[in-house]
Amino acid sequence: MSLHAILVPKWGLAMEEGTIAKWQVEQGAEIKSGMEIVDIETSKIANVLEATVSGTLRALTADEGEVKRVGNLIAVVSDADEDDAAIEAFIAEYKEREALEAANIVAAPEPETIEAGGKRVRFMKVASAAEDAETPLIMLHGFGGDHANWMFNQADLAQVRDTYAVDLLGHGGSSKDVGDGTLDTLADTILAWADAVGLDTFHIAGHSMGSAVAQVVALKAPDKVKSLALLCPPAFGEALNHEYIEGFVSAQRRKAIQPFVEMLFADSALVTREMLDDLIAAKRVDGANDALQKIADNALSDAALADLRSKASGVTAPALAVFGEKDQIVTGRNIGGFGGKVETLPNSGHMPHLESAAAVNALVADFLAG
Repeated sequence: MSLHAILVPKWGLAMEEGTIAKWQVEQGAEIKSGMEIVDIETSKIANVLEATVSGTLRALTADEGEVKRVGNLIAVVSDADEDDAAIEAFIAEYKEREALEAANIVAAPEPETIEAGGKRVRFMKVASAAEDAETPLIMLHGFGGDHANWMFNQADLAQVRDTYAVDLLGHGGSSKDVGDGTLDTLADTILAWADAVGLDTFHIAGHSMGSAVAQVVALKAPDKVKSLALLCPPAFGEALNHEYIEGFVSAQRRKAIQPFVEMLFADSALVTREMLDDLIAAKRVDGANDALQKIADNALSDAALADLRSKASGVTAPALAVFGEKDQIVTGRNIGGFGGKVETLPNSGHMPHLESAAAVNALVADFLAG
């Protein structure tokens, strides 16, 4: 085999660097494609990097605790008998390239804010580089999140279409005036925003509460919505974990919110201090926590979700539902009225787009390609 570089991945639009937390393999080890080889921490989340090739891990070029920029070389894989001089030359070439790239860093896209339906709406657009871009994709986060929840997905899904990750009312940089806090109100704002940015037709990917909003948008504007990709949709679960919702809303400090955030993931080690600090900071924005409480009471009540479930057959757009097998928030399945495709990811909890990003991206991309 030829020499193969293992690089710091770009896990999200805002990621610029990562800290090598722990090597799970030693230099000289035989590795297989798909094997977990190194834990990397970012300012948002801890994650594990899997090998994409099989071979001998000939060189580790980053120590544990070292901070490396996205795209930097951290290891080299080759045949066991590859000449050492070739390995050294390969590393030197990468180091030279990294120095040049460091001098020409391009800033990541920044979120935009507009007025829509009388409300402030913040969103992140990633434009496709494709000459003939396909129907755009709107991405709606879950309860307590914002557009950055799609950090591992948005750029990947923008390869052939423009993508728009939107902060729902009451969340992120959008207005904290949520009206009655119902799914109807959240959906009306998304439709007003889509009109404001000139989107006549679109696909929607929604996570958790965002999938419920997506369903209502599809019911209100069937001519505009081309398909729905629903991640952990609460309308199609047996139950929504209200202990989580109540705990998330009531928590005012990092230690108080931590056990509830850990419920989101199959592996609680993915929860970082920075993630918790960001969530607490967002909740402390004037009006934010009151908005979350109103949404919890009205958009995520059992009655609201049962009503949405009863209208499932009214959604005419093709649909995909992706569940995490270890989900502690949307538990069980109640998909009798769902006529779309269903996938379950075995190693994911309630955050499959973060926990199993590559798998989710592939499922959604294939679904959208039709």
